[in-house]
Amino acid sequence: MLYYLFRFLDQYNIPGSHMWAYISFRSLLTLILSLLISAWFGEKFIKWMKRRSIFETERDPSIDPFGVEKKGVPTMGGIIIIMSILVPVLLFGRLRNTYLILMVITTVWLGFLGFLDDYIKIFKRNKDGLKGKYKIVGQVSIGFIVGLTLWLSPDVVVRENVNVQQQNQEIVVKHKKDAVKSLHTTIPFIKNHNLNYSNIMSFCGKYKVAAGWVLFVLMTILVVTAVSNGANLNDGMDGMCAGNSAIIGVALGILAYVSSHIGYASYFDIMYIPHSEELVVFLCAFIGAMIGFLWYNAYPAQVFMGDTGSLTIGGIIGVAAIIIHKELLLPILCGIFFVESLSVIIQTQWFKMMKRKGQRVRVFRATPIHDNFRKLDSQLDATSKYILKGWPHRPFHESKITIRFWITTIILAALTIITLKMR
Repeated sequence: MLYYLFRFLDQYNIPGSHMWAYISFRSLLTLILSLLISAWFGEKFIKWMKRRSIFETERDPSIDPFGVEKKGVPTMGGIIIIMSILVPVLLFGRLRNTYLILMVITTVWLGFLGFLDDYIKIFKRNKDGLKGKYKIVGQVSIGFIVGLTLWLSPDVVVRENVNVQQQNQEIVVKHKKDAVKSLHTTIPFIKNHNLNYSNIMSFCGKYKVAAGWVLFVLMTILVVTAVSNGANLNDGMDGMCAGNSAIIGVALGILAYVSSHIGYASYFDIMYIPHSEELVVFLCAFIGAMIGFLWYNAYPAQVFMGDTGSLTIGGIIGVAAIIIHKELLLPILCGIFFVESLSVIIQTQWFKMMKRKGQRVRVFRATPIHDNFRKLDSQLDATSKYILKGWPHRPFHESKITIRFWITTIILAALTIITLKMR
């Protein structure tokens, strides 16, 4: 809103109004305001929740040996995150931008889905929360909406990068003159090559482009659902998900900025995506919200984000990556989320397979994988065998696990950005 106001005032040469044309100025303002809202609103929200005795459901002591310390901690802190994102974005963003609109819709949609889950857990006294199938339907739906919008919207175009060989044999990266609808996406570690979804569907003959867009929509659904669930699984320790997500947000912000700047896009040999600079504004609000939330969520937590926050965070990350055509970098960037999800799949499928053979065998002490590092030997199921029972040799305090996971995510984020030159 303020963007349009000051752009209007700039016509009358009001001092300082021209600053609002700079993406860096608006992004920094968004970051600062998001932090301030997190700090101010977070304190009010926690006190309000405590007065009404709206607390996290009691944690299973067999999984969380430190759970005794966390009784009486309010949950649904994702509301703090959502407010800290939306208010600055609505004030400083260009609200006519298709990408920004999609990010806002994703935030509200998955925030509401997570809120329903937390509401059922707290007020209906049902620890299972919203049924899994309804969560999946909600995630698939927003993925479908985002994918379809990116397919059909005339405003969603890119200028594809091409390599031109000069007379002196030097290879120069240039971008096509016309901005077009594109099914290209960046592949890590491969030089001078983007993946074209329509080429994958070349067996469809003359319908390969349409089939490529269908594949793109399906990929969008997969990415949004997978990352959203991965973030949800990662939210099991104080500050874990918020810290990892802030780091991922910084990496995505850098990728969005270089994708929106034709000079940097040429340098990194990636597609130039006009108008994607508004994603930088949104991601700065996201980063500010994550860091501000850590003020209250770092160990010992004063508030938990709940599914209201974790589902929203994962969806934001997934949709942002899809918009800038970097979804294939997510297995690296969101490596922690990926491993958390993979550990759960391995644990459940292996146990089911061995159970059919009459054996109770588990791979890890506990899953998601972060629980494996804090579970005590005395808490293990005596009737089951554990393949990795001796790993680690001793349990760690959750604050140490959290910080080590943050460090891992920093390394993965740096590697993700480096892949743009390691091709």
